[in-house]
Amino acid sequence: MNRIILTLACAALFLASCNNTKELVPEENSSDFVTITDVVPDVILEIRYYGTYNFVGTRIDGYQQPTALLTRRAADSLRAVSDDVMAQGYRLKIYDAYRPQMAVDHFVRWAADMADTAMRQYFYPDVDKSRLFELEYIMAKSGHTRGSTVDLTLFDMNTEKELDMGGTFDWFGSESHPDCGGNPEAGTYRPNDTITAMQFANRMILREAMLRHGFKPLDSEWWHFTLRDEPYPDTYFTFPVKQL
Repeated sequence: MNRIILTLACAALFLASCNNTKELVPEENSSDFVTITDVVPDVILEIRYYGTYNFVGTRIDGYQQPTALLTRRAADSLRAVSDDVMAQGYRLKIYDAYRPQMAVDHFVRWAADMADTAMRQYFYPDVDKSRLFELEYIMAKSGHTRGSTVDLTLFDMNTEKELDMGGTFDWFGSESHPDCGGNPEAGTYRPNDTITAMQFANRMILREAMLRHGFKPLDSEWWHFTLRDEPYPDTYFTFPVKQL
């Protein structure tokens, strides 16, 4: 009975998120998209939703190949970011970019299944799964489906490791917020027990490079950026992720 109640509550939150989301137009045409590595050959890809190491624990619907796609305008801007951070000794590492609506739908179905907590210890140990809709970790629509959003981090070419950001991609918690440990607008660190001054500074290297080249951040994920002048703000795309 409790499981039924929780599932119904999640469904209600799902419907609420639909009502509060601007109505977008679905689109199957991928002609204005590019494979990121064709435009930004120096990026490293770790497409988490093609594999099983993600918060669901299985390959996500719509990820047919371990590649990353963006609108051409977003990819061109990302090339400028790549050139910027390469000059500082880093490479971009991409976890996700364009995400088809079928993948978002997969997330919603998973979040409504209270029994499936296989990956909880890795991604949401401090959050009850019944609250994922309420806390907006899972939503019925995603900016990724519009094709100009990317999830990424920095790879240090000297150490040959990811730069330490003080938190992992897709962690469901306040530690993922850009303002955890400081003021990202001013780039100033605030001593705390969550992330170090170095980890905060590393986040700022990524953030400032992305902002310099036309991207805007998200206030709940340090790794998430959307092109400010995105070409399809009123459209969501449905074609699968595969080499174009």
